[in-house]
Amino acid sequence: MLRSEKQNLIASLNQTFGKTTLVVVSHYSGLTVAETEALRSKVREAGAGFKVTKNRLTRIALKGTSFEGLDAMFKGPTAMTYSADPVAAARVTVEFAKSNEKLCILGGALGDKLLNAEGIKALASLPSIDELRGQFLGLLMTPATRIATLSQAPAAQLARVLRAYADKE
Repeated sequence: MLRSEKQNLIASLNQTFGKTTLVVVSHYSGLTVAETEALRSKVREAGAGFKVTKNRLTRIALKGTSFEGLDAMFKGPTAMTYSADPVAAARVTVEFAKSNEKLCILGGALGDKLLNAEGIKALASLPSIDELRGQFLGLLMTPATRIATLSQAPAAQLARVLRAYADKE
């Protein structure tokens, strides 16, 4: 790899780290090309990214970013999954690791907070931002629905009573 290519890769990685909220670092040793492509497609569907990079270049790219603490995890055959959504990358990586033991999650970082493998798994179990928005909207709509139901209930009961009197006569 030429020096200019290395510099371009470092700059590209540095930009990626600047736009990212979550980075998950994993060992991918033993994954076949087909398995790696399956993982990449699942990651893409979730709106995240997956990269296998040179460790030394990645460590250089980490400098000056909020993910600088991940430096020690980049040893051996490492790959990283990253996303702007704080849950997407973790969820896809953990789901794939459950079905394929060759992918081993080392840890990651949410902003400047380092997470171990258990922290990544816990993060993956959280609902995504879209799911949280839906739940919040549901909570907001519930009182309005109840108020509408309660306001109609007395009128409905009154109508039933009048109907019963009308049927009696």
